[in-house]
Amino acid sequence: MFQPIIYALIFIGIVLMVEGLYLIVFGKTLRREKRVNRRLAMLQEGKDAEEVMSILRAERDKSSGAVRFPVVGMLVEQAKHANISLSVPMIAITLAILMVVAFLLFSLFTSAALPIKIIASIAAGYGALYMQLRSKAKKRISLFEEQLPDALDLMVRSLRVGHPLNSAIAIVAREMPDPLGTEFGLISDEATYGANISDALERLAHRVPVHDLRFLAIAVNIQATSGGNLAEILEGLAGVIRSRFKLFRKVRAITAEARWSGWFLSIFPIVALLLVQLVQPDYYDKVSDHPLFMPGAILTFILLVVNIIFMRMLVNIKV
Repeated sequence: MFQPIIYALIFIGIVLMVEGLYLIVFGKTLRREKRVNRRLAMLQEGKDAEEVMSILRAERDKSSGAVRFPVVGMLVEQAKHANISLSVPMIAITLAILMVVAFLLFSLFTSAALPIKIIASIAAGYGALYMQLRSKAKKRISLFEEQLPDALDLMVRSLRVGHPLNSAIAIVAREMPDPLGTEFGLISDEATYGANISDALERLAHRVPVHDLRFLAIAVNIQATSGGNLAEILEGLAGVIRSRFKLFRKVRAITAEARWSGWFLSIFPIVALLLVQLVQPDYYDKVSDHPLFMPGAILTFILLVVNIIFMRMLVNIKV
């Protein structure tokens, strides 16, 4: 009767375990990157610019081919967007550890059948790792989007005082914190060693799923091939990004009540079911043997999932 609650608590424990492992492995790096962007930190440590560029490029290209794997591909992609250096063997080992821990917890605290415990362990381990990587990726991408207008303004001022595009990008790399600072620093280093800036921006837009980066790459490419005032183009792009952010926040404020109502209506039946199990565990005993009980329960669960999906679709307005 208490198994749903135990399953939920075990899943939350696995999620917290993943977070703890992440802080243990990457905590020192995270504290350092809060002070200064990673590229500048390595340069200040005495590393050569070419060596720094090779390290950063190797980290970003390390898992490019692993995205094709059917099971771990999504995890590798989220780790790549979060700028977490995880290879396929590391992800496989982490998944195995999480699944074993989940299986032991399910074996200790539940009396479910072996196939159910195996399926639940796989779902808990994979789901916890995916949720953590996706959370880190979304935070990094959101921060990148917020930093981009300021970086474009800095490039506009640099171009208007006579600096070339290479120097403008280098200034952004020096003045902006991570994640944007290191990414633009990599572009600056690649341009210093002979790479085309348009191609470098295209690779950045491919690494970081921010649509405005594609517009930036297209603008630089057009200016390089047919000419034009790049400063005015970048200034307009920065204004469009800020206007969209302003509209997006306004939309979120307007739909806040609807979003919370949707989540409440979606979660309340589950909370009510758990409370009924806690207060009166034998509430469904008289009807649990009815042949329609299990199909009805499955149908109710499916309708709850459909309700969550449609509620999300109604308030998820694209800007």
